[in-house]
Amino acid sequence: MLTWGPSSLLRGEAAEQVAELKQLPGRELQIHGSGRLSQSLLAAGLIDEIRLVITPVVVGQGRRLFSDEGPAVGMRIADHATTPGGLAIIVLEATPAPRFGRYQGVASLG
Repeated sequence: MLTWGPSSLLRGEAAEQVAELKQLPGRELQIHGSGRLSQSLLAAGLIDEIRLVITPVVVGQGRRLFSDEGPAVGMRIADHATTPGGLAIIVLEATPAPRFGRYQGVASLG
């Protein structure tokens, strides 16, 4: 039983269920602290915005928020702030997939 409402318990294929939930009327869908779910929804193109709260600590290990695998995802910084306690808050909005080029070296510029 979910005590934080309104909530939806996802069972089975999460991306399919979230795609269905996004089609329903209502407020925004939020994910709090689930890196694996976030990675799968990001790869499926189902995340419109990411709000990162960054604590300035480097631990050198742990699960990555953004996977080395999966498609490239375009994002732009929509907002940012710093709290008095030193946290960085960054809001990223989804954009079309990035285009990649090749660096030919400085000699090719001129």
